[in-house]
Amino acid sequence: MTFCTLVIPVYNGEDTLAVAIDSALAQTHDNFEVLVIDDGSTDRSAEIVRSYDDPRLRLYQQPNGGLNSARNAGIREGKGDYIGLLDADDLWESTKLAKHSAHLDANPDIGLSFAGSWMMGQDGAPTGLIQMPQFENVSSLDLITRNPVSNGSTPLLRRTALDDIAHPHPTGKHANTCWFDEELRQSTDIECWLRLSLQTDWKIEGIAEALTGYRINPHGLSANVIRQLETWTQMIEKTAVYAPDFIAEHGALAKAYQLRYLARRAVSLREAGLAWKFATGSLRSSPRILLDQPKKTITTLGAATVLRVLGSSIYGGIESMLLGTMRRGVKA
Repeated sequence: MTFCTLVIPVYNGEDTLAVAIDSALAQTHDNFEVLVIDDGSTDRSAEIVRSYDDPRLRLYQQPNGGLNSARNAGIREGKGDYIGLLDADDLWESTKLAKHSAHLDANPDIGLSFAGSWMMGQDGAPTGLIQMPQFENVSSLDLITRNPVSNGSTPLLRRTALDDIAHPHPTGKHANTCWFDEELRQSTDIECWLRLSLQTDWKIEGIAEALTGYRINPHGLSANVIRQLETWTQMIEKTAVYAPDFIAEHGALAKAYQLRYLARRAVSLREAGLAWKFATGSLRSSPRILLDQPKKTITTLGAATVLRVLGSSIYGGIESMLLGTMRRGVKA
């Protein structure tokens, strides 16, 4: 049975870390290690890891360098032939590692195996929302527009596939090998999945089950929609360096999808001006999005319009009716 490393990056995650570790150690797969990367935490995160008496669990500590620095450290320090990623505020179903490992074992051309997610609130309670994206025939265009791999806690990656996208630090800040771009603070997952798709022949394929518990944090980085657009643009510019023809052909449509997603985020934050700006900007960037996904696009534009015209208090009363289709997934 293939040996796997499950990497848990953490920075001041004492409130949720134990839940993530418990879910990792509960995996039914028989051959794995759990590697917690403490990225310069100042809380009890390291103490929580040390409180476990399990030889499968290891702690690696480093100065704060950000999520991607911690992920890269986990890949470097991990001993597994397959590498799983689990953010410290998320969790894995107990059969997830076994199912993804079997998926990779049976399909030597797949470099990244992923699955769907179920959403939970800050308190860890399920919200009832389940994200079940496209699982087969995932192309580079799918990744840059709808990103079916979704959040960073869904994949199990083949180490040999990761080796094919290994690169030096983009600024030469250190001599360590990188897999995730440490200069990006957001759009980091999609940058890695897209590079794997564009620069290698590895396939990306999913398992049609919700095997990851994803915690929705309205106060986290994802709520900062302006910054998210800036970092997404930075990611596109970096991709254009090695895949200029791809970005030239699909960049406008990709931006339309990103702006539509940010419009939905702005609606949930009751930011009427931003929601309208992003929703209309999505259509201006590429009207094709209306043909590709008319229902979701019209719903998003309608939500932004109602919020802008009626205001947040009245809008809140009709949100469940207007956003019913949007609530089936956080991002698609």
